[in-house]
Amino acid sequence: MARIPKNPEEIFPEITEDYRQIFGDSLVSIILYGSGASDDYRPGISDLNFLLILDDAGLENLERAISPAKKWKSRKVDAPLIMTQSDMNSSLDSYPVEFLNMKNSYLLVYGEDVLQSLSFDLEALRLQIERELKGKLFLLRKSYLDTEGKEGTLRRLVAKSLTAFTALFEALLYLRGREIPSSRRGVIKAMAWAFPIIDPEVFLRCADIREGEDHCSASELDRLVKSCMKEIGKLCDSVDRL
Repeated sequence: MARIPKNPEEIFPEITEDYRQIFGDSLVSIILYGSGASDDYRPGISDLNFLLILDDAGLENLERAISPAKKWKSRKVDAPLIMTQSDMNSSLDSYPVEFLNMKNSYLLVYGEDVLQSLSFDLEALRLQIERELKGKLFLLRKSYLDTEGKEGTLRRLVAKSLTAFTALFEALLYLRGREIPSSRRGVIKAMAWAFPIIDPEVFLRCADIREGEDHCSASELDRLVKSCMKEIGKLCDSVDRL
């Protein structure tokens, strides 16, 4: 049985060798980003997300990455996100939140550090945050109905929603010129200072559930999801006024 890494750095040499054999000089960078590169990594729970930067010639041989992607899936490693340096540079104004989240939590595994020098247009960032916050609030309401009040489904909804909202919290802290903490709980607490209108305890409770530290009942989960809706609604109103 494939072993889940206790520390993501355990697999860096092997995964580097796998993709170097495939892409050779066309491989510009391998970067671990997301929870695997932060204080929130939980072996067996957190997926490991890698970014591969290739040159144009490397993209012509993309099918060669199918085999290693399949191999690493059994060790909680998602198929890598693959792009060229040009792709990244031309996408910063369209996806500033995603690239900001990468820059906030990453480890350079191999090659050039293409994230270090990234900068972001604040108005493009604000517009995406506003759009994503409202979209995720609407989705949360719909997904709540889909749970049919079942405990397991509610629990999964809380965990999934927290991940999505934390990414936007990080972007909001950047927009306000605040330091972005390296842990999910730190981000939530920092949000309470930057946006006093929200109740951080709601999201800290969500973090407990996501990390398996809170075994509340279906009725408690139901109330928590409704509280999340209320707090995100208040945050949407606040972002509208930025």
